[in-house]
Amino acid sequence: MSNHSNINSRPLIGMIGFGAFGHLAARHLRPHFRLCAYDPALQPGPCAEMHVVMLAMPVKRLEESVEAISPYLKSGSLVVDVGSVKMIPAEIMRCGLPEHVEIVATHPLFGPQSARDGISGLKIAICPIRGDRGWRVAAFLRKRFGLNVVMTTPEAHDREAAMVQGLTHLIAKVLVQMEPMPTRMTTRSFDLLVQAIAMVRDDEPEVFQAIERSNPYSRQVRRRFFDLASALDAELGIGSS
Repeated sequence: MSNHSNINSRPLIGMIGFGAFGHLAARHLRPHFRLCAYDPALQPGPCAEMHVVMLAMPVKRLEESVEAISPYLKSGSLVVDVGSVKMIPAEIMRCGLPEHVEIVATHPLFGPQSARDGISGLKIAICPIRGDRGWRVAAFLRKRFGLNVVMTTPEAHDREAAMVQGLTHLIAKVLVQMEPMPTRMTTRSFDLLVQAIAMVRDDEPEVFQAIERSNPYSRQVRRRFFDLASALDAELGIGSS
């Protein structure tokens, strides 16, 4: 009876979107919260009436989801997103969600592959957008899950992520198209490169599109990378027959 009472006293989280990352998040959140998950294509119903609402869908679907849940949100509730870019989602939530809702934009810097051995020690970016609960969210994630929390702003996040994620996924996309890779006579550095590719190769196509197209800094980083690669190619071609 007491166990049932403890379960019912846990805060409620409504998860809007339940893809690969939604399943990963649910597995870790379930011991601490009661969860309600639904497909963003359906009516939000009770999921949007929870204490905390997590938006876990592609950036291109965020605006319509924000519009759909806004009428159901209770005063003082917290809305959190988990997207790979932050400037566009932060603006969508700031403009589209009612003033009585607090907003924290987050980016877990890991996914199902990199978190398969646990999430302790992995990084998550936290961007407080409205209200003061960003710091409470950060403290909870550090204490309960051992996450390495990086407090930042949406702009600072996207500026760094354009290189950190943009280049990683870009290089992985190119190398996957060069497969099959050697497996017998490899170096340690090559093995690590293959491991890095494996961590992102099964990401949903929407993740790559968001990283490269919805981050305003990605094109600049991508252009510089290709320009430097072209210059190096030209340099190596000098004097060749």
